[in-house]
Amino acid sequence: GRHREPAHRAAPGVAHPHALTMDALLGSLAHSLDRARSVEELARPLLQLLETVTGLESTYLTLIDLEHDVQRVLYARNTRQLHIPEGLEVAWSDTLCKRALDEQRPFTDDVDRCWADSQAAQALGIKTYASAPVRLADGVLYGTLCAASAQQHALDAQARQVLALFACLIAHQVERERLLQQLLEANARLATYACTDTLTGLPNRRGLVQMLQRALAQGAREGHVVLVAFIDLDGFKAINDRYGHEAGDQVLVQMAQRLQHGLRAGDTVARLGGDEFLAIAWGPRPGEEVEVARQTFCQRIAHATAGRFDCAGAALDYPGASVGAIAVAPGALSADDALREADHAMYTAKRERRRQRAG
Repeated sequence: GRHREPAHRAAPGVAHPHALTMDALLGSLAHSLDRARSVEELARPLLQLLETVTGLESTYLTLIDLEHDVQRVLYARNTRQLHIPEGLEVAWSDTLCKRALDEQRPFTDDVDRCWADSQAAQALGIKTYASAPVRLADGVLYGTLCAASAQQHALDAQARQVLALFACLIAHQVERERLLQQLLEANARLATYACTDTLTGLPNRRGLVQMLQRALAQGAREGHVVLVAFIDLDGFKAINDRYGHEAGDQVLVQMAQRLQHGLRAGDTVARLGGDEFLAIAWGPRPGEEVEVARQTFCQRIAHATAGRFDCAGAALDYPGASVGAIAVAPGALSADDALREADHAMYTAKRERRRQRAG
């Protein structure tokens, strides 16, 4: 008669369950551990090995949300009749995993008798079931590692030990991922802190230079003018001398807020230090009323800086800052050169204001 393929074949590179030696198991396990960079990259080959070791047709890893009483199948391997779908969510209180933990029964080949009232077992057709909890270092239950079959199937002591070992390995991988994520978040916070002015919450000089470099590079790529405005708070020293440094800090915080609200969406503002700020905005393409855009940008900032400020409980009427704005053509200036030219434009504006007041 015609040759038939066996109903179940071992995965490539993994021995058949009856032929799996400890050396083969350790070799496959070492290979999986070496390559894994995430829980999924570790879990999938372990589910394949677990199916080979136990001979059970479905192996799967679950995640447990005790707060919402939900258990979800993260990753699953199904080879024959029984099918455990990935993404399946069931009430934790009705799962075989919870019953196994509560009753300290990690394995049974008679689910119908042990847990006859389990709706989950009936719906999936599970007759043989084994599981091990995946617990983190602090004892928190992350999930379960399970193997199941629609047929009765014996499970020897070595297979049960392998199941428990794999659950521990997955727990360690979860811990590593969480630690890595915490480190990445901590680094991001440090990077943000290093580029943020602690008083106003605006980008500081370091953050500003990075922003300006990116804006100029994008302007060069897309053929857009970049508007750069240097802002100096005239008379700020007199405010500090009269009202004190705490009042001066209040003015700086309010000024930062006004600048942010006075700019358009997409514009940015930073504090260079002391009483100096810098604003960056997108301008038009070269030749499209660049000078009008520069003057409008300058006026908008000057208007935002003028008005009444709360200063140590007193109302301070501030006439506005000196603002010097330049329009940087695509690829024309580096960030340092743009800062210098904007600074020069600001001092030109400051001299003109003094001349007007004197005249």
